[in-house]
Amino acid sequence: MSFAFVASSCLLLGVFGLSGCGPDSAGEARPSAAYRRMLQLLYKHTVPTVAPAALARALAGPDAPLLLDVRTPAEYGVSHLSGAQLVPYDAVATLDFAGVDRHRPVVVYCSVGARSERLGERLRSLGFEHVSNLYGGLFEWVNEGYPVVNAQGPTPNVHPYSALWGAWLRRGRKTY
Repeated sequence: MSFAFVASSCLLLGVFGLSGCGPDSAGEARPSAAYRRMLQLLYKHTVPTVAPAALARALAGPDAPLLLDVRTPAEYGVSHLSGAQLVPYDAVATLDFAGVDRHRPVVVYCSVGARSERLGERLRSLGFEHVSNLYGGLFEWVNEGYPVVNAQGPTPNVHPYSALWGAWLRRGRKTY
């Protein structure tokens, strides 16, 4: 299945009113049915996912995971999760992550989770034991109301990657 097919199919799902987030039975925000379907088609399911709410809890704990943002420097500059380190997607295949503890939990993310799944696969192939992909990516993190930062501090800005993918971003200010 081609990336263009998945992307255009997902946009159509959003156009037909299936987008937006709502609470689940536990009162936590959930991605829309259309977004969940798009992610189901997009993800290869090679790396376990972690929900934004679960990641927020882990980040507040004493053993917070290492956060790796695998977007472009321009996207990262607009906003990212606090404490995240940039790993440009173009460098994923050549990095060996020397000096990083293979036992430490790592959470990878990008805009929606596709690029970060590739990074997660790479980390697992290098012997990292506890790698998770942020479900729904930065978009779902922001859609559920969690904060992002830039070099100046907290910000409402989010790089939407493109107009097509930005359709899935329901909160935040789209900034290119």
